[in-house]
Formats: sequence, structure tokens, C-alpha cells
Amino acid sequence: MSGRAGRSGRRGLLLGSCLTALVGALAPGTAHAAQQGNLPPVVRELQAEYKDCATGDTPAYVGRPPTLTARVSDPVEDDRPGYPERLSAEFEVWWSDAEGTEQRRSFTTTPWAADAVHRVDLPPDLPADTVVSWHVRANDGSVDSEWSSQTLGSPCRFVYDGTSPEAPVVSSPEYPEETWRAGGVGIYGSFTMDSPSPDVVEYRYGFIGGPYGSVRPAEPGGPATIRYVPLEATPQYLSVHAVDRAGRVSGRTDYHFFPKAGSAPVSRWKLADAAGSATAAAEAGQAARAGRGVTFGGPVPPGTGLTSTATLDGSGHAFLTTATPAVDSGRTFGVGAWVRPAETGRAMTVLSQDTTSGTAYALGAEVRKDGAAAWAFSLGGAKVTGGTPEAGEWAYLLGLYDTETGYAQLFVNGHEVGTKAKAAPVAAEGAFQIGRVRGKNGYRQRWHGDIGDVRAYDRLVVPQESTELARRTPELLGHWSFSTAAGDTTPENKGGSPLRLGTGASIYQAPDNSCIPDLDPGCVWKPYPLVGEGHLALDGRSGHAALGGPLVDTGDSFTLAVVARIDEADATRPMTVLSQAGEHTDAFRLRYDPSAFAWQLVMPERDEAGAPERVVSQITRPSGADDFGTRLAVVYDDGTDTVKLYADGYTNDGATAHLPHGWTSTGPLQVGRAGTAEGWGEYLKGDVDELQAYAGALRDRDVLALGHETEPCLCG
Repeated sequence: MSGRAGRSGRRGLLLGSCLTALVGALAPGTAHAAQQGNLPPVVRELQAEYKDCATGDTPAYVGRPPTLTARVSDPVEDDRPGYPERLSAEFEVWWSDAEGTEQRRSFTTTPWAADAVHRVDLPPDLPADTVVSWHVRANDGSVDSEWSSQTLGSPCRFVYDGTSPEAPVVSSPEYPEETWRAGGVGIYGSFTMDSPSPDVVEYRYGFIGGPYGSVRPAEPGGPATIRYVPLEATPQYLSVHAVDRAGRVSGRTDYHFFPKAGSAPVSRWKLADAAGSATAAAEAGQAARAGRGVTFGGPVPPGTGLTSTATLDGSGHAFLTTATPAVDSGRTFGVGAWVRPAETGRAMTVLSQDTTSGTAYALGAEVRKDGAAAWAFSLGGAKVTGGTPEAGEWAYLLGLYDTETGYAQLFVNGHEVGTKAKAAPVAAEGAFQIGRVRGKNGYRQRWHGDIGDVRAYDRLVVPQESTELARRTPELLGHWSFSTAAGDTTPENKGGSPLRLGTGASIYQAPDNSCIPDLDPGCVWKPYPLVGEGHLALDGRSGHAALGGPLVDTGDSFTLAVVARIDEADATRPMTVLSQAGEHTDAFRLRYDPSAFAWQLVMPERDEAGAPERVVSQITRPSGADDFGTRLAVVYDDGTDTVKLYADGYTNDGATAHLPHGWTSTGPLQVGRAGTAEGWGEYLKGDVDELQAYAGALRDRDVLALGHETEPCLCG
């Protein structure tokens, strides 16, 4: 017995030694662990309801019995390939009840992976408004870690706050609640939020349409104030919630107020005075004395309602001035005017404000180091530049300074240009200047060109106002509905110039479909026109219609609209719907290109054969989405140097291009063909209806109404 036992023991010892050697060879870390002994696991990243462990005098405040979490991991030295460690965590919480007796509870998690977040949800009967301490330790099945309170030097602490804060009270001196027409568009107001609850640390607010945000009081339970400027004279709503230190949110407070419309300019000169006047009358503010280089009765920007402007000849006598400032430049202000430079090769000033030794602000044009001209607005040592002045072209300039943000901004034709600049306010008591700026050695940068409707505001000019100030209402040039023909012409709807019909062009009129084919074998049903009582039908060989001269000034803003249809079977080659020729090339061609499956607008950059072209496209069926044609529109905005192609009232980035220098074409408008090197070509085989033309760029919302027998209302 003993012998056999001895031999068995020796075999076991030998086998164990081999296994130990094998394991040691495969896993040296394990052998090292065996030498070191099993190391305890590690506890870190302690949180109570996603708030980090608070061990100091101020506990973490939570809005409900929290979830406690901790990351538990095992030292690398304890890793054994094929034998993953599984760790558990023991959480312990304790507090003193109302009688001062300590209450203690413990929660242990299910063993899990060697590096994982363990969590426990504390029960709902946890006492509110009581400091609760807690710590955690981990176990790897053999060894416990230290309690986290030993490692950190103190247990974590939290307070469960079971009461939401009271809703805040909102007040504003500039915009009292429910007061009809207070403050005004462009005027900042203070809105103070104050909850009676002593532990409020944040207010979350939102105005209808924005902005939305949050603000913190200087100390818990205190009030907080925000600044807000109304952008329109419509009922305004401010909603506010109070948030306490536990994250609990109060009920909502709604604050209603009603701002006035934007106030009129504090200074305004229309510059529409009679020829020979020595002064410019003021609609508001002080009349301006005019130098001998100023001539009244100048041209006006079309579509603005202005009756005349002042022309300044660029000499030393080309100025208008007042004895006092037009506006307080030490506060929020805006200054603007319609301008048309006669030249762009030098710096010229539209408006400026004198100080005792220089200039508070200036608005005008400058020449950059690269020789390019740009509009500019300067305030103190800050300057914003952008946009491109063009000789003989009208632009509306607006310079703004907002003391709330500290930024100076420049708007050209209703659009912000350049990069807004941080600026310090510059108060001034000197003279206001139109057409010049004060330098170290006297006045300089004299304006050469036209200036009209100079305004100064003592408030913020909001974006919608900026757009409206720069708006030029388009003027209808003609509307042809192609409903009737008189010989070889078709009339303009309001008695303007008719379109001449070429061979292969005819007016297709609404048929008499009073019979019923199923009941009358001789009855033939005919399709209706595209729009209304008739449309223009073109044969694709010689059919076209034309005016005796140009329809739109392609060097200025214009809008063209038309309804066009090409049968799918006929869309085998490029075909032009509208074109207008220059001396060497068409100024524009509106065409369908079957290779691109798109309607295209082609606009050469110059009146030269082979000049670079801007091409924009709208991918649609040639017959239209419903086989009743596509409502096409071309809008060229010379003020923003953009051209857009619309299909059924909509455009996109791919149908928009930058066209910096539009040029004026002198050739007649063509419907259904384009000029080519070999003569006329790209004849349209299809139908055309409701041709409309405007001097000026229509807005997106106005384009939606084109393509019908009635013209859209361009008001408002």
C-alpha cells in the first residue's frame, strides 16, 4: 500500500511539475503573480447620479435617490489567460436619522468583468434633505480592496433633494409684461429672472423663435439678468425654468410683452432738395449746409421711391455738413445711405463724424493693397471691409455698431459683408460730414458720385430692416400670355410692345371640348394650353418669337419667367427657350440640355465670342413634373452679384452662381432660339407660355407666384 501510494505520489509530483513548467512557459505574468501573491482590485471613478464623488464640506445634490457607480478593475499582474477575473463591488451607505441614530445599508453587485462599471440603484425610501455618506470596495473572489473612503481619505457624500424649486418671477423695465407697445424693435431690454427658492443655481430660458440659453445667478438663490433685443414688432414670449443645485426643474414661467415698431431715424436727409439749394433739409435732425461741389436733382436708384439725390463732384467743395453729430456714436448706432460712385480707383467717404482731432467713424469706399476696391466702415481703430463698388452702380450701405456685443458690422444691399470687428465706442461732439472725412491735415477722401437718403439711427437696425432699406421693388417690363394673335404678332397683356411671330410659330388656343368622345364618334378631344386660354407652339425648325429690341437690362438686376414644355420624344438636342444677344454673343440663354437632363442658364462673363460662361442647372423632366411644363425663372441680382435659376419656384446651390460684372446687351429678346457662330440655332420644338420680365431682382417668395396669368404682388 505504502509503496503504491509512494509511486502514485511521485507520478503526481512529476505531472504537477510539468504542468507548472508549461504554464510558466506560456504565461510568465502568471508565474510572476504567483510569486507576488494575488493583488487586490482597484476602485475608481465614483459617481452619484452622474455627479463625481464629493468628499469635501459641500455634498453633491441629487434630484432623486441616486444610482451609485464605480469602475472596478484588477491589476494587470493578476491576469491569467483563459481564466478572466470576475469582480464584484460592495457599496455601503449610511446616515443619521431624525433621532441621531446611524442607519447603514449595504449592496453587493453580481461578479462581472475585470474592468467594468458597477452600479446600484438606491431605494426610493432614502431620506430627503439628509447628508448621506457612502463608499465602495471591490472583491475578486479572494481579496477585497480597501474601502474607497480609505483611499480618498473621506467617504463620498450626497443629499437627496426631493422638492423642485418654485417657478421664477420675470420682470423687465424696458418691456413690462402685458404692456402694449413698449420699448421697440432694435432696442435692448433687461429681463431679470428670480425664483423664491434659495437653492436655484441656473435659469433656462427661450424666446419664441430663439435665442435659447441658460444663465447662472451670482450666488445660489439669487436673480439673474439677460439682455435681449426684439427683431420685429409682434407679440413676444419668454419662457423660463429655474433649476436647483440638485438638477430639479421648476414649472415654466411665460412672460408676454409687446414691443413697438422700430423708431424713426434720429437724423435723416433725403437729399431731394431743389436744384441750386445751399442746404439739405432734414426730415429729422439738423439741416445740412451744402458746399459748391454739390448739385441737387440727381438720379435715383430704381424701385426705391426716392425722387432725387445729390451729386458730389469730388472736389474740395463736394460736401454737406451739420454743426452737431447726427447720432451719439458712443452708444449703439447705425448710419446708412444710397450711393453710386462715379469712380472706384481711390478712397472716397460717404459719411463721417468729426471728433476734436480726428474721426469717430466713417462709411465709404477704399482701395486695398491689391488694387481692388471695397466698401468700408471704420469706428475708432477698427474697420470692416467687404463688397465690391462699381462705378455707376447703386448700392445701399449700412454701418452698425452694437455696444452690447462690441462689434462693428457692414451691410451692403441688405447683406452683411466682411468680418465684423471688435470696436470700442467713440463719443464725439463735432460736425457730421457727408462726402468727406477729417484727417490730420484737413478733410480728404472727397466723394465723387451720387448720394441719397442719408439716415442715422440711435438703435440697432435689425436684419429685416436692413433688407427693406436696401430693397428695390422690381418694375414689370412686360407680360405675354400667348392667348391670342393679331396677324404675325401676339400682344403684351397691358398694351406694351407685342412679340413678332416667325415662321413655324403659332398660338395654340383652348379647344372646344364640349362634346363627349364616348357618345359622339366624331368628337376629337384636344389638350388644353399650358396656362389660361393659349400658348406659343414652336416647330423646332424656324419657329420663334422676338421683340424689336432688348427686353431687360442685363447689366443691372433683372428677372425673367416663362413656362416651357418639351415632349420627352423631342428632347434629343439642346434647345433654347429665351435668349438676348449682345454684339458678339448672347448675354444669356435659357435652354434644355438632354445630355445633362436639365434646364440650364448660360451667361457669358463678357460680350466676347468664346468668353468664359457661368452655367447653372435644374434637373427636371423636359415636359415638366405633370407634363404641363416647368415654371422657369431667372433672377440676376446685380447688388449681390448672383444669378439663380428656379424651377417651379425653387432653386438650390447648384442652380446659383456668382456673376460679378453683368454687361448690357443691345440685341432683341428671342423666344425659341439662340444666336450661334453660324447664325440662329438651338430652335425649340415645344411650347412656351406666360413670359414675364421685371427690372429688378424678385425675392424667393415672389418667384413662387410667377408663371400664372396674374402678376404677383411685390409689396411688403
